[in-house]
Amino acid sequence: MKDPIVIGVDYGTDSVRSVLVNTSNGKEIASSVFYYPRWKAGKFSDPSINQFRQHPLDYIEGLKTTIKECLASIGKDVAKHVRAISIDTTGSTPVAVDQTGTPLALLPQFENNPNAMFVLWKDHTATGEAAEINEHAKKFDINYLQFVGGIYSSEWFWAKLLHILRNDEGVRQACYSWVEHCDWIPFLLTGGKNVADMKRGVCSAGHKALWAKEFKGLPPGQFFSSLDPVLDRVSAGLFTETYSSDKPAGTISKEWASELGLPNDVVIGVGAFDAHMGAVGGQIEPYYLSKVMGTSTCDMLVAPLEEVNGKLVQGICGQVPGSIIPGMLGLEAGQSAFGDVYAWFKNLLSWPIDHLYEDEKSKTKVIDKLIGALSSEAAKLPLNENDELAVDWLNGRRTPDADQTVKAAIVNLNLGSDAPRIFKALVEATCFGAKAIVDRFNDQGVPVKGLIGLGGVAKKSPYIMQTMADVMNMPIRIHKSEQTCAIGAAMFAATAAGIYDKVEDAMKAMGQGFDLEYHPNPKNVEHYKRRYKQYKNLGAFIERQNSN
Repeated sequence: MKDPIVIGVDYGTDSVRSVLVNTSNGKEIASSVFYYPRWKAGKFSDPSINQFRQHPLDYIEGLKTTIKECLASIGKDVAKHVRAISIDTTGSTPVAVDQTGTPLALLPQFENNPNAMFVLWKDHTATGEAAEINEHAKKFDINYLQFVGGIYSSEWFWAKLLHILRNDEGVRQACYSWVEHCDWIPFLLTGGKNVADMKRGVCSAGHKALWAKEFKGLPPGQFFSSLDPVLDRVSAGLFTETYSSDKPAGTISKEWASELGLPNDVVIGVGAFDAHMGAVGGQIEPYYLSKVMGTSTCDMLVAPLEEVNGKLVQGICGQVPGSIIPGMLGLEAGQSAFGDVYAWFKNLLSWPIDHLYEDEKSKTKVIDKLIGALSSEAAKLPLNENDELAVDWLNGRRTPDADQTVKAAIVNLNLGSDAPRIFKALVEATCFGAKAIVDRFNDQGVPVKGLIGLGGVAKKSPYIMQTMADVMNMPIRIHKSEQTCAIGAAMFAATAAGIYDKVEDAMKAMGQGFDLEYHPNPKNVEHYKRRYKQYKNLGAFIERQNSN
């Protein structure tokens, strides 16, 4: 093989996947998946209090295992053509580090301390801190929340940092800086020894950490010290400069090149969040909402800077120049639970099977069929305005208008409310939640012209995607690749290595295109318009109860 090869590494919620990609045509040469063993065993997390933490060893072991397995499958003669590696991760998923940039959980005294580990995006232990930040921001003449939709979320950088520092004195004393997962992995691969040298990505910094060029970096130290003095020392050890993901973070260290069996000149790209690179892997277009649909959704939109200059969309997860495609404004929204809603219902139904079956093989076979069987039966049900109705906030609400304290609901239940009917209500609710996001963009002057579906749910769930098209009254194209995040990372790697001059060129050469499109069913569209109003009314009722 003579064509240059790149590696895209995609860190998801449950696993990490690495793919080797031919840069001339985007063909996937090899791939490998590693499921985090500590996470899978339920260590360091407590769902009852919305605590979700991941140990850095899960990430390191996954990085080594997946890349080595990929390279072993192609042989040394091909491995020497690897030119670059880029990484995407979930986010905001930050961790406390010492001055060398080492996560505290890698130090013996903190190895079993969840507060010294990565605080996963879905961790909502910092809802109180997020509320404080939102109130605190009102005291300043400059609106430091203007580029993150006007509302700060408990899923993000500063709320999580404040919560950890307040609740763990040992971590507070040892914490020199606070680092996103997507910034730490490139730092690790390049052999970084001083956190001050870490190249922070504009993606994570702009969407989650309040960085903006208009502020000349992060908000001033007074913003944080007057919120709580515990932030003083850590905020001083953070960053001013940020970088887009088409730029190199550095070159692989000799130790990591030797460990992985790679050339010593492999370029390591600046990292970003999975949905942002996934949107690129899914060949995002201006004003097309790219929906990365997995456990949650991240909805990405790009627009030429000159066309949206001065527009601020309220209640989304930020708008940052260059966070998706350099030279364009990147806007992010999403739902805190999407696939997780279906997983919750599956787990609810499978509890008796899981606890009463002794034959593991039979048990797994039955449980794995549940969602497919429910989808098939739900699709057969007639549509009625008095059907069961749900609100999808099982993990709070990300957008529009972040509020992780709100709860989900199901109403219109009766003795005829069987599993397929409730599942239908949950599917409709997730689609209504998605429509609320599209409405917010449209209402505030950033038109959504089309939908692109990415990720596991988009590829595997025709019933959900058809319902989405009907609710949105808009076609939704499904991207051919099942690994758009990893492929997007590979596209950025090819650009960082100089194989392509810009990301758009890599997208054109390496993109795999679309293989399916769902169109709205006209007879269902009017029904869902009425049902959407019911969903909005029910959501408003829940919020009123929540505020009492």
